[in-house]
Amino acid sequence: MDHLTRVIHSARLVDGGRETPDGWIRVEAGRVTAVGVGNDWTPADDVIDAAGAFLTPGFVDIHGHGGGGAAYDDGTDAILAARRAHLAHGTTRAVISLVTASMSDLGSRLAQIAELTRDDASILGSHLEGPFLDAGHRGAHDAELFAAPTADLVNRLMAAASGSLVQITIAPELPGALDAIARFTGAGTAVAVGHTAADVDTTQRAFDAGATILTHAFNAMPGLHHRMPGPVAAALADERVTLEVIADGVHLHPTVIRLIAAAAPDRIALVTDAMAAAAAADGEYILGALPVTVADGTARLTDGTIAGSTLTQDAALRVAVAAGVPLPEAVTALTRTPARAIGRPEFGSLAVGAVADAVLLSADLTVQRVWSGTV
Repeated sequence: MDHLTRVIHSARLVDGGRETPDGWIRVEAGRVTAVGVGNDWTPADDVIDAAGAFLTPGFVDIHGHGGGGAAYDDGTDAILAARRAHLAHGTTRAVISLVTASMSDLGSRLAQIAELTRDDASILGSHLEGPFLDAGHRGAHDAELFAAPTADLVNRLMAAASGSLVQITIAPELPGALDAIARFTGAGTAVAVGHTAADVDTTQRAFDAGATILTHAFNAMPGLHHRMPGPVAAALADERVTLEVIADGVHLHPTVIRLIAAAAPDRIALVTDAMAAAAAADGEYILGALPVTVADGTARLTDGTIAGSTLTQDAALRVAVAAGVPLPEAVTALTRTPARAIGRPEFGSLAVGAVADAVLLSADLTVQRVWSGTV
């Protein structure tokens, strides 16, 4: 914990859906204790003149698989290395996403993440993107390892995670899916609909059963058709649902980014879905057990399927703003909305009482400094 008192002043404070010129915050014991405008702040141990730069809450990534050359599936050291890479790009808190693997491997990886959450407050828990997915929308997953969400498998995964499973993606058309959704949400795990062939009615039943997130909207699911609206339309129409958006210019066209943000204000979470090549070089990588080639910053399997992204959240902010999303809304989509989606409202805000995670950004939205508070 940082025990210094700190004031960051003369900032363009972007928080809570608005931008406030000449703003300041005061931090004590890792929490925001005061917020204001102008010069009415009191001295502190550490006083930082933001000189008109943007000050935002720390970014929260609820869906990412690695970065800095390291994959989250490869154990504790790899997770910590990838977290360091993303922290430098403003992601102060992250959920550790795992691709589909054998039940044995998933169990051991969940246990490792559970241990990390006790030692590293920046790690919020785990996200299972698989094995309960549709083979026809496998994306960069090994479909031979997919399974239906039986009560036994649900119990095994929950036991391995020891309470640290914060999110799981499920295709709701699978046998037993609705019961599994109810079981996971009853245990405090946020359920996302994704990698699915579900129609709009099936998706709506999943939301009624307790699912509250759409995994990387438009990707690995039916598109938005005027007679067969599918999962995206169901999510847009349901105020309970947060839609993940990968704003890298590859997964979604900029026009789609702008339209989906306008259609669901305050319900968009800008996620990275990043694999190991995020904040690293092009080249050959492994995602789960599948070989991936990264060229010109785009990751693909040998058959050309997009295999995650090389995105960092500061880059997602720049892409979203360039696509026409107003800066305060884009910042909300990186901060408050994803934190709320997984039930962690103490993050993603610079209001009094919030954890003092903060990012200072230049006029071109490049990260200048990052601070992380405590829990």
